[in-house]
Amino acid sequence: MTEGILTTAYIAASILFILALGGLSHQETARRGNIYGIIGMAIALIAVIASEFVTNYAILAVCIAIAAVIGIYVARRVQMTQMPELVAILHSFVGLAAVLIGFASYLDPTTHFEGPDAEVAKTIHEVEIYLGVLIGAVTFTGSVIAFGKLSARISSKPLALPARHWLNLGLGLICIWLGVLFVGAEEHSGFLPLLIMTLIAFAFGVHMVMAIGGADMPVVISMLNSYSGWAAAATGFMLSNDLLIVTGALVGSSGAILSYIMCRAMNRKFLAVIAGGFGTAGGTTAAGGDQGEVVAVSADETAALLKDAKRVIIVPGYGMAVAQAQHVINDITRKLRDQGVEVRFAIHPVAGRMPGHMNVLLAEAKVPYDIVMEMDEINEDFPDTDAVLVIGANDIVNPSAQIDPSSPIAGMPVLEVWKAKTVVVMKRSMATGYAGVQNPLFFEDNTRMLFGDAKASVDAILASV
Repeated sequence: MTEGILTTAYIAASILFILALGGLSHQETARRGNIYGIIGMAIALIAVIASEFVTNYAILAVCIAIAAVIGIYVARRVQMTQMPELVAILHSFVGLAAVLIGFASYLDPTTHFEGPDAEVAKTIHEVEIYLGVLIGAVTFTGSVIAFGKLSARISSKPLALPARHWLNLGLGLICIWLGVLFVGAEEHSGFLPLLIMTLIAFAFGVHMVMAIGGADMPVVISMLNSYSGWAAAATGFMLSNDLLIVTGALVGSSGAILSYIMCRAMNRKFLAVIAGGFGTAGGTTAAGGDQGEVVAVSADETAALLKDAKRVIIVPGYGMAVAQAQHVINDITRKLRDQGVEVRFAIHPVAGRMPGHMNVLLAEAKVPYDIVMEMDEINEDFPDTDAVLVIGANDIVNPSAQIDPSSPIAGMPVLEVWKAKTVVVMKRSMATGYAGVQNPLFFEDNTRMLFGDAKASVDAILASV
């Protein structure tokens, strides 16, 4: 393949990737966005395989075959409810690839710089390698820990080591010092500083995500997504691959923007998330004193309440994902709408364990897009709503965010479900959410508690609707 054709293919793939990101910004166009991304990646792969950079097709064919088998196997086994941990572990692969490519690029015996600017070119290349390995190593171990937390293999509680902020600062300063030793070192004599920095970055990735609480996991996912993009961009610089640079920059910048959006949705600052997650400090509400008595309700009574209502809003949370109750919820929605009840869904930006988690589950259950509303679109409609059904959500419907300035979630925008005529909250128990904060909503006069497994409860409601 000639250089001109390769460049044209790269430009076409880049445009398709940009269109893919645009399509993924809305539910209605997400499928089209995925198709754009698939076509763009196919063009990129074909272009690279047909380029002069690939010489050993036998090894490449074996690697592609192994990767394809693993990819198909994982795609067939992973449930939609397991998407957050799948996304996290896929981020780790990008980080590890950046680390391995960085070391391979540094040890490549064929790399030579000639001409009057040879020293400058060598320095720039070493900076690219160092940053790529650093970002990749943090992304790798951070993503592995995030996978463990999301899959419940590791506790979601934040790990608060003594003087952890000073520890992070010390590790950062050591990495800067090692970078000074690495850049400009004699040929391959910088391997030891690079190796030590890699081990430190691995440890930093573990500590960084271990210190983040479960309530902040949507930010962690988008943050690691951004890191993986910058790691890919650094890899592109190492390999002098323009398409990889563009793609990595797109992923990195979009992930950073998404992290900002998630932080705004929780009234959190990005540095506060990195410093430690929700639940590390408690307020007056978190103490969980006597706030009154809850009123329990049965599934049959809930069904009767929904049928008698004119306007119903359903608020899905992580409990719905765990119980895999989204399909039954869609059946209930369809039956209620057939009976003339207006049913809509209210989605909080950080509901679930990754950005858009609830949207993905509802789309899988074929809930119509036009009745799935974002928090800002529907919050003002709760006072005119007859019944709200909260399924496995806690912190995102907690009025403490507005009424208790000392609460750990104070100032966090929440769904104001308590303003509706009646609220039914489905939970297994009275346990607090990931933020470790008691919810006064449960004790409101217009709140009813439907205790039990979410899947069993919605099945019982469906039978009575």
